[in-house]
Amino acid sequence: MSVEVNNESGHEVDEAEFAALGRFVIDAMFVHPMAELSIQLVDTEVMTDLHVRYLDEPGPTDVMSFPMDELRPGREGATSEPGMLGDVVLCPEVAAAQAKAAGHSTTEELLLLTVHGILHLLGYDHAEPEEEKEMFALQRQLLLTFLAGR
Repeated sequence: MSVEVNNESGHEVDEAEFAALGRFVIDAMFVHPMAELSIQLVDTEVMTDLHVRYLDEPGPTDVMSFPMDELRPGREGATSEPGMLGDVVLCPEVAAAQAKAAGHSTTEELLLLTVHGILHLLGYDHAEPEEEKEMFALQRQLLLTFLAGR
């Protein structure tokens, strides 16, 4: 399994922790061990450009996901197909503001957003109330389990 973390944001993060989280989520979701994931941290200018170009929304956002091979979760005893999971792009500046409002650290917010982005790559969405309930419960469970183990 390959998880590449590329920090171009100017915000200091522990890249190894983000790579470990990516591997943890991929394993927990029974994604094929040869799947590839990219996590990128960018500044607000880059995120604004991506947000406008791909979602036609103004300004920066916290996280965007760009699926590649449309891999889906496997199940115990049967992993998904191998391939490129895709890219999760994070904006630490936006995450810092959200973290302050939520009363936790920027790193905790970025880790939560990383799980959120990976779940989007795996086909989860939160457009409908039931989808949101399922996705947010799963992202909370995955993050808390990861944090408890570190």
